[in-house]
Amino acid sequence: MVKPNFKDICRSPSLFLAFGLGSGLAPKAPGTFGTLAAIPFYWLFADLPLALYLALIVLTSVVGVWICQAGSDYLDVHDHPSIVWDEFVGYWITMIAAPSGWQWIVAGFVIFRIFDILKPWPISWADKNTKGGLGIMTDDILAGIFSWITLQLLAQLDYSTF
Repeated sequence: MVKPNFKDICRSPSLFLAFGLGSGLAPKAPGTFGTLAAIPFYWLFADLPLALYLALIVLTSVVGVWICQAGSDYLDVHDHPSIVWDEFVGYWITMIAAPSGWQWIVAGFVIFRIFDILKPWPISWADKNTKGGLGIMTDDILAGIFSWITLQLLAQLDYSTF
């Protein structure tokens, strides 16, 4: 297994993206740092029309399969913690049609990290049974969907006091 470093990943656009612009190289909690690195991009996308935001999610998910496979091939390890493009996409899924405000950005972050770390069924099943770039992406896409549902329920339950 190759030990990833910033200089090497900068030589390849796919690796640079797979490692979350370098955020996945954090020595501790790379998934958390990858999710944090996704937030500024969410700010850029948040005001897009919903159809365009959803198209962006589909595009980044599909391209993410290839990007994550490139990172996996580079390291010769399936779903290495340093590969965090899937966290980017999972967070962006969480934030589909989220209410505006920093508290919702934080809530989405926390909820997504909980689902991504705990991996309740069927996320855990997908994580164990889907391989390659698709497998790397699938569990975070599912975590993003579960997080999106949770965030939307929170928004509906008590939007005014959150």
